[in-house]
Amino acid sequence: MSRYHEVYAAWKKDPEAFWGEAAREIDWINIWDRVFDPYAGEYGRWFTGAECNTAYNCLDRHVLRGRGQQKALIYDSPVTNTTKSFTYAELTHEVATLGGVLQDLGIKKGDRVIIYMPMVPEAAIAMLACARIGAIHSVVFGGFAASELATRLNDCTPAAILTASCGIEGTRVIPYKPLLDKAIELATHKVGTCVILQRPQVDAAMISGRDHDWADLVRDAKARGRKAGCVNVAATDPLYILYTSGTTGQPKGVIRDNGGHMVALKWTMRNHYGIEPGETFWAASDVGWVVGHSYIVYAPLLHGATTVLYEGKPVGTPDPGAFWRVIAEHKVSAMFTAPTAFRAIKKEDPTGAHIKRFDLRLFRTLFLAGERADPETIKWAEKHLGVPVIDHWWQTETGWAIAGNPVGLGTLPVKYGSPTVPMPGFELHVLDEKGVQVPAGQPGTLAVKLPLPPSSLPTLWGANDRFRKSYLADFKGYYTTSDAGYIDADGYVYVMARTDDVINVAGHRLSTGQMEEVVAKHKDVGESAVLGVADDLKGQIPIGLIVLNSGVNRDAQEIEAEVIKLVRDEIGPVAAFKQVITVKRLPKTRSGKILRGTLRAISDGEAWKMPATIDDPTVLDEITEALKARGMALNAKPPTG
Repeated sequence: MSRYHEVYAAWKKDPEAFWGEAAREIDWINIWDRVFDPYAGEYGRWFTGAECNTAYNCLDRHVLRGRGQQKALIYDSPVTNTTKSFTYAELTHEVATLGGVLQDLGIKKGDRVIIYMPMVPEAAIAMLACARIGAIHSVVFGGFAASELATRLNDCTPAAILTASCGIEGTRVIPYKPLLDKAIELATHKVGTCVILQRPQVDAAMISGRDHDWADLVRDAKARGRKAGCVNVAATDPLYILYTSGTTGQPKGVIRDNGGHMVALKWTMRNHYGIEPGETFWAASDVGWVVGHSYIVYAPLLHGATTVLYEGKPVGTPDPGAFWRVIAEHKVSAMFTAPTAFRAIKKEDPTGAHIKRFDLRLFRTLFLAGERADPETIKWAEKHLGVPVIDHWWQTETGWAIAGNPVGLGTLPVKYGSPTVPMPGFELHVLDEKGVQVPAGQPGTLAVKLPLPPSSLPTLWGANDRFRKSYLADFKGYYTTSDAGYIDADGYVYVMARTDDVINVAGHRLSTGQMEEVVAKHKDVGESAVLGVADDLKGQIPIGLIVLNSGVNRDAQEIEAEVIKLVRDEIGPVAAFKQVITVKRLPKTRSGKILRGTLRAISDGEAWKMPATIDDPTVLDEITEALKARGMALNAKPPTG
C-alpha cells in the first residue's frame, strides 16, 4: 500500500511541521528562526535566520560519518573512452582545493561565477567549490552561442568564468575558447578572470593576465596544501542562478536558495525516487539543465548516494545500447532521463535487441521528465526493460517534481499519459481564464496555490517585478506553471501542453500534445511533433511532423495517410488534422526537448531566432525544405542571431 495520501495529508495539515521535520536530514550551522516566514520575499521565504553550507552537506559530513571511501561520483565518457570515479574523500579534497584556488583569485562570498563547461568531473567540482566558499554559480551550457553567453554575463556580472578548451558532442569537437572570447567582447560587463581546463582534443590559446590554466592552479594549490573551508551562508542566500528562456528574448535568471533546496532535494531521494544512501543513481542529463543541477550534482550527494556523470548520447556513442552499458557497468539502481532520449533509442532499436546484451538485474526504476512522456514510449520501455517506468513533471523554476509517482512512499497505479499526483508542497489547481477552479476532468491552466514549497524559486535574479509579472500576476494567490492540463476524479494530473501549444481551431481549443499521443501509436512512427500553424479560415490548423523508425521501408505517403486517419478516428474531424510530413529528424535542444516554437515560426513564415540550446542547427534547414516541398514555409525568414 502506498503511504502517499497519508503523507500528502500530513503536509497539507501543517506545512511548517512537515518541512521542519524534513529539515532534520540536513546539518545546520545555526537553526532557523522560522520554518516559513510569510512576510519575507515575494510570497514568503523558507528557513529564515538559518545558516548552512551546501557543499558541507554534500561532502564533508559523509566523510566524517564513515562514507569517505564510498564512490561519490562516477564519470563515464564514451566519447573519450574514459571512466573515472571519485570517492567522497577524494571529491571533498578536489572541491576544497578548487575552492582555495578561487579564493586566491579573489572570489568571495556572494560573488557570481559563470561555469561554461562540458560534461566532465570538473564541472561538478566547480559547482561544489562555489557552494563551499559561498559564491553563486551560474552554469551555462558549454558551447552556448557567444551572444547568449554575453547576455548572461551582463545579467549576473560574474567575477570569474570557469571553462574548458572544448566540448564533445557525439563525434563533433566544439572549441569553447573562441565562443568565450567573443562573448566577453560583446558583453558590457568585462570579466577579468578566466580559468581554462585544457582538454587533450583542443589546446586553447590563452590571454595573458586574464586566462589561467586550471591544472596549473590546482597543482600549485595541492603542493601548498591550500584548501578552502566551508563558508557560512544564510539559508535564504542564493546557491545558484540558472537561466531559462524568456518570451522577450531576455533570459530569466532563476534563483535557487541554499536551505530550502537542500531540504526538498534530500527528501525526494528516498521518498520520491526510492534510493537509499550507498546506491547508484543516474540522471542522464547535462549540468547546464536544472535536472543536472538537482539530480546529477546535489540531491544524490546530499543523500550519500553515488551519482553518474555521463558524457555521451543515448544513441551513437556508440549505439542504442549506450544507456544499458552504463547501467550494467556501474550497477545503477534508478535512472532519470528525458522521454525524447527513449524515443530516439526506440526509433533505432524498436525490438529492444540492445537491451538483451546487458545484465540489468540491479536496475529497478526508470524515471522520465523534461517533456510529455507519451504512453507508447512508456509501454515500449516497460515491455523491454521489465521495470516500472515513472513519468513525473517539474520545471526549472521548482527544482524538483510538481507531480510524480512517489516510489519511496509506495508506487501508485500508473495511468498512461499522467505524471500521477501532486507532491507534498504543491497544492495544484486547474483554473479557467478568470482564475476560477474548473471541475475534475475539465482543461485549464495548471497553477500552484502559494506559497511554493522549499527549493522553488523565491524570485528572479535582479528582477522582482519581472518575477511577479511572469509567475504571480495571472491568478491572484497562485503561481502559474504556463502549462495546460486537467486533474481527473482520482486526483491524477494530466499535462497536455504549454499554454501556448493549445491551439484554437475554428473556436475549438485543442491540445497538440493529445494529438502527438495518438500519432505515437502508429507502429512505424518513432518520433513526432504536432504544431498549430496559422490558417486564414480556421485561425489555426495542426500539422504533424513524423520521423519513421529505423528499418521502415514502406511508402511515406501511405504512412502519413494512416496517421491522419488515426488522429481523425480518435479525436474526430474537429481536430482538422489533414497534413502530415515525414522528415529525417526533429530539431531538439541538447537535453532532448523538441523545439516546437521554432518549428511553428518557420511554418508560419515568421521571424525566428536560432535557439541557443539547439543540438544541430542543420536540422532546421532540412525541415524548411520539407515544408516548402509541401507548399509551406515559402516565406520563411532566415534566423536572426
